[in-house]
Amino acid sequence: MGALVTYQLNDSVATITMDDGKVNAMSLDMQAELSAALDQAIEDKAVVVLAGRKGIFSGGFDLKTLKEGGEKALQMLIGGFELSERILKFPRPVIMANPGHCVAMGVFIMLSGDYRIGVCGDYKMGANEVAIGLVVPESAIEICRDQLNPACFNRSMLTSEFFTPQDALQAGLLDQLVNKDELLNKAQQLASEYTKLDNNAYQATKKLVRGGLYKRVRAGIENDKVFLKDFLNL
Repeated sequence: MGALVTYQLNDSVATITMDDGKVNAMSLDMQAELSAALDQAIEDKAVVVLAGRKGIFSGGFDLKTLKEGGEKALQMLIGGFELSERILKFPRPVIMANPGHCVAMGVFIMLSGDYRIGVCGDYKMGANEVAIGLVVPESAIEICRDQLNPACFNRSMLTSEFFTPQDALQAGLLDQLVNKDELLNKAQQLASEYTKLDNNAYQATKKLVRGGLYKRVRAGIENDKVFLKDFLNL
């Protein structure tokens, strides 16, 4: 796909791997390459495995762009939430393979998938917006509300709690933990099983299951646009 994202297709399973050599920041370039990879997966009619680089899934938005402000910052922020929305609505299953730290926008992207596999180890996952003086965007809140158990949802959103891998299982951030050397293989095996699903039934059922969430996330994004313009003084 480019310098930041690789795409590998094998037996109707598309493995999309993010690797910017650092923290897999959700920059404009990363978003563009991920979008292109998802376009390719649709063309290939593939189930998707979205993976991070060694030790990290994503550390969230690109802080340099955020600090500079302006239209690029707004585009990056809204683009991140619309990427989450796209993954939520993706026409085939999306499995997240998380090899480590996952923070802020990284969490919102990860929670937009159908199944999330993490690794055992010493790392943290969580949304730290409030801790650094930011209001959690409405669209992100709706994604987290849908996936996290109620107590952990409140702690995550309001107190920026970080979760260990084991605690992340209880919170709803992860569905399964494996050894780090098994991660990609496990995710690809599960994706291979998902290729056997009837896709028409999958898509129709997904709309029924997530229809309300789709509406709340889209409404949240529209509200976020207004809020973020004010926040960035645009």
